[in-house]
Amino acid sequence: MNTKSSSTALYNLSLTQGKSYLFATLFIIGNIVFPQLCHLYPKGGLIILPIYFFTLIASYKYGVKVGLITAILSPLINHVFFGMPPAATLPIILVKSSILAIAASVVARKFNRVALLGVTLAVVAYQLLGGLVEWGITGSVQAALQDIWLGYPGIFIQILGGYAVLKYLLKK
Repeated sequence: MNTKSSSTALYNLSLTQGKSYLFATLFIIGNIVFPQLCHLYPKGGLIILPIYFFTLIASYKYGVKVGLITAILSPLINHVFFGMPPAATLPIILVKSSILAIAASVVARKFNRVALLGVTLAVVAYQLLGGLVEWGITGSVQAALQDIWLGYPGIFIQILGGYAVLKYLLKK
């Protein structure tokens, strides 16, 4: 892979750039549509963890600001319009989404390219740190580990699918 083209395809957009909001809007739409499709399958949201997918892409490709806009607005909009995630889990999902946005953008800047290891590290970081926060909030180890026990297919989709989408976006 050509490292030069990879590094020039990763951005750290600012909040003063209009395209930051354009990209965030596109990723928020993805984070609205994808979960709706996943919820057609019983426990699809719990298994596939779709609310995080486009946050990973947004943060890795366009930086922490676009990632945080996506991470925060996606669950809130989904909750307001569809009642999912439920109000009780909304704070935890907001925390996990924000951790993912920060982790993905930090890893992308450190690697300065799309790397499977980088995407994996971002997903593992938000799962571990988010799980600790969830444990602290709920007091339940079982709740904190649910994303791993039940959502491992979603974790693999985030890692492999996220990597594939990011590699595709490098060409754009």
